[in-house]
Amino acid sequence: MQIDAVDQRIIALLVADARASYADIGLRVSLSAPAVKRRVDRLRAAGVIRGFTAVVDPAAVGWTTEAFVELFCAGRTTPAQLGAAVRRHPEVVGAYTVSGEADALVHLRAADIAHLEEALERLRAEPFVTSSRSTIVLSRLVESPGVGPSTG
Repeated sequence: MQIDAVDQRIIALLVADARASYADIGLRVSLSAPAVKRRVDRLRAAGVIRGFTAVVDPAAVGWTTEAFVELFCAGRTTPAQLGAAVRRHPEVVGAYTVSGEADALVHLRAADIAHLEEALERLRAEPFVTSSRSTIVLSRLVESPGVGPSTG
């Protein structure tokens, strides 16, 4: 699918505010509301836009403790096995296979250190995990829900 500069701006505007009306977006990209809707429908049909969501502040719901955990796995653990395992843990907010020494990097959020420790214990109990290395987040410096540079 060809994505032009207007599509990219529409995507950026939706990432910034998924509740923006087609009319508001149209004003920003010089298109009519129906033209924006057609483009959004096309982007959704092509799988470029997979859905719309609310971005929740973790502190507002009490999950203020976070860590990044490197997982080291036994033998030929596949990405599918890793993905299935980490989805079982509600504290996991992101998981990635990575290059380097570790096999995967997992982002956890928890209510406090005790909750984080309990989540880590459950994660390390997965049968393929041979060891882990954790780094606790002290403060967030940058966080962006979008793809690519911002287009204000």
